[in-house]
Parts: sequence; C-alpha cells; structure tokens
Amino acid sequence: MIPVQGFAGAKVAVLGLGRSGLATARALQAGGAIPVCWDDNPAAREKAEAEGFVTADLLKHGAFDDIASLIVSPGIPHLYPDPNRVIAAAWAAGVPVDNDIGLFFRSFATADWAEHDTPPRVIAVTGSNGKSTTSALIHHILTEAGKPAQLAGNIGRGVLDIDPPEDGGVVVLELSSYQTDLARALTPDVAVFTNLSPDHLDRHGGMGGYFAAKRRLFAEGGPDRAVIGVDENEGRYLANQLSEGAADDRVIRVSADQKLTGPGWQVFARKGFLSEYRKGRQAASIDLRGVQGLPGAHNHQNACAAYAACRTLGLSPRVIEDAFHSFGGLPHRSQTIAQAGGVRYVNDSKATNVDSAAKALCAFDNIRWICGGLEKEGGLGGLLDALGSVKKAYVIGREAAHFALQLTGVEAEICTDMETAVTHAMAEAEEGDTVLLAPAAASFDQYDNFEQRGDDFTARVRAALGGA
Repeated sequence: MIPVQGFAGAKVAVLGLGRSGLATARALQAGGAIPVCWDDNPAAREKAEAEGFVTADLLKHGAFDDIASLIVSPGIPHLYPDPNRVIAAAWAAGVPVDNDIGLFFRSFATADWAEHDTPPRVIAVTGSNGKSTTSALIHHILTEAGKPAQLAGNIGRGVLDIDPPEDGGVVVLELSSYQTDLARALTPDVAVFTNLSPDHLDRHGGMGGYFAAKRRLFAEGGPDRAVIGVDENEGRYLANQLSEGAADDRVIRVSADQKLTGPGWQVFARKGFLSEYRKGRQAASIDLRGVQGLPGAHNHQNACAAYAACRTLGLSPRVIEDAFHSFGGLPHRSQTIAQAGGVRYVNDSKATNVDSAAKALCAFDNIRWICGGLEKEGGLGGLLDALGSVKKAYVIGREAAHFALQLTGVEAEICTDMETAVTHAMAEAEEGDTVLLAPAAASFDQYDNFEQRGDDFTARVRAALGGA
C-alpha cells in the first residue's frame, strides 16, 4: 500500500466504493486521514462499513463543511455529459476534487528514498488502443531483465494498493482518459502515448476534450522522457509541443506506419522489423514476425513503444528482444486461444471500437470474423478498408441485422448469439483460416463486459475442440 501523504488528521471524502475507491480509503487511512465514504449502491456502502469506514450522504446540507478534498472513482463523470451531483456540490463548497492517480503521484516519493542507490521510477502509458498490451509488455520486459517492477492503474492492481517500491524499482501504470482527466498531479518519469482514435467522446465532450485528457499526462508534470506514437496528427502535434528541436532526444517518436528519419531518437516498425535510430544512425533492429504474442502492425506499434520506454531505462536491445519472445500476450487482445486442423482461433474481444477491430483484421489472413454488439457512435465506415482478408462475417448482438447491412462487399451471416457464430465459423473454417473474434462494438447488449464476451468465445471454441 502507498499511504497517502498530506492529509493527516483531515477528513477526506471518497466517492465511489469499487476496487479503486476502497483502495483509496485504505491508503488515506494509512496516511492518517479520516475517510468519509459514499456510494449510491447500498451493497458497496455495506462493504465499506464492514471494513470500519464511515459512510455519509455527501449530498446532505453541510456535508462538505469540514472536508479537505473529494476523491472520485474514475467511472464517475465530473464534467461531461453532466457533472455528478456530489462533484458539483464539492465545487460549490470550494472543496478540491482529485482522484487516486493524483494521490499516488503526490504520495509516491518518501523520505526512505534517501537510502536508495537508484530512485524508483514511474512509466505511465496512455492512448486509445494498445495501452494495456504496451503496459503489460513493459512490465514483462523489466521482470525478465531482473528489475523489480509492478503493474498498476487501469490494469493489474489499484495504484494505491501496490507495495512501496524497492531500490531501483519501476512502477508501470496504464492510465485511461478517465484517470488522467481529473488527476491534480501527474509526474511520471517516462510517459507513453500510443495513438488516438475516437472513443469515450460523450465523457469528454468530443474529440478535442478526449485528446486534452490524454495530453495532460505530458503537460502537467513534464516527464523526463516522452514516447509518442506519431501515426496520427494528435501524436505529431504532441511530439512537436514537447520537443525543443529536431535533435531533442527527450522525445522518442514511434511509428508502425512509416520510416522515421532525422537527428533525434526514433523507433519504428516496417514489414515486421523494428528499427531504432539515434542521431541519424541505426542503433538496433529486431525481427518481430516470429513473436507470436505480438501479431500484426498494431502490436508492432505496441512493441515499439515498449521497446523505447525500456531503452530509456538503459536496457539493451538484446535483452528486450529476448523478452518479446517470451511474452504471451494479454487475454482478449489478439490472444491465440487454440490451433487445430490448420485453423487458428483468436480472441480479440477488447476490440470494442472500429479502429481496434480494423487493426486486428489487418493482422491475419483468411479470416472468419465474429463481430457485432452494441455499436458505437460513428458507424462502421472506418472498417471497410480493412475487410480484404475477411472470408465471411458472423454477426452477433441484438442489432446484428443493422450491423451486417453496413459490411458492404463481405458475406455476412446474422447469427445473433455467440453459440451460433462459433458453431458456424468452426464448421466452415478451412486449413489456413483464422477464426477471429474482434467485435468492433461494445459488449453490453449481451454481456456485462468484454472479458465475459471473450471468455464465452474461448469456452465455446475449446469445448468444440474437446478441450484443446
């Protein structure tokens, strides 16, 4: 646990009592603060009370009279589409609003660090797609290299729930736009921006607000090094804003779409090969084509970002390359779950938007594509250029017929449910095919989350293969 500093003896309100909310209450208490907790869900309040925490309705008159700060869980809207009423009440009372990420950065460094030979560091990763894989890959590389490392944030443990870092330890944080948007302190040593595509637009008031939330990770604290994906205009803009000139190697530009040139520090992937260039000269090259845990150009971009972040810590290209080959990938993200009869079965249930699904479709050949679900704003137009390898689509979801109508030029079967889609795709698959779940839609019309959807696909495939 990371005890929260700066609130000893003060009352601090905690809104939202899920995993991060309870971890925040514990960390506040460990730092000497007095947590005052609230959640609209009675079961969540009962769980907090069972741990001995005080709960109080923060909408009651005078609830903020003696509160030093309000700490908000990431799923609670603070501005768009409308501020939560408790947050609005805190504003009216002049009470500062923060989240657990802000508390982490203000509490991470302690006096004990004076005894460390190498101060601990934080690598923070944000972006639209690939941030989970990039974060997990960085953590894997560090662990394989013998570095003490912890993975937290939007993946793994809550940020305040991790152990105090060891001498030379590294904390790898995956940070969503919900987390970066509100944090009052953001001071990583290395910050990574993977890419940007439309997502969560209602929460951020549009694309500009969404990018602004990501940009705060780089603008608020000023990381020592910034690893920036420059395959979109927003990344190119961000890299330019952070750089003092073409040769400024505090900014490492990353691409899976183009060769990067110039006197600075670049890492890019082309035709399956990762290349590192510094001061206009090639410093390293890695063949990514045989790395099973990182298939496709989108994962090659993740590999480039993770490589660059680890190089800033002094790891050698050979050590990083060896770790690439032992990386198994993440569940629900281009995860190979079985291979049988010359057919590969891939679970990419995390491909919940058009951009991430398009990248998954470009990673494989001869695809029998299971897709559909709760369609996101903007339609499926961004997918059409990525359908060249699709032999047939098997569409699930309550709006399967409408989804299928948009897949022009592709044979599409309306299956509605996962059982039918898996059964038909497997029956029709031939040697050399890939049966790919990459929905391009949210899961909430039929599942609680994308993990449950991916687990359903995986279970049905493995059952049909006799547990293979």
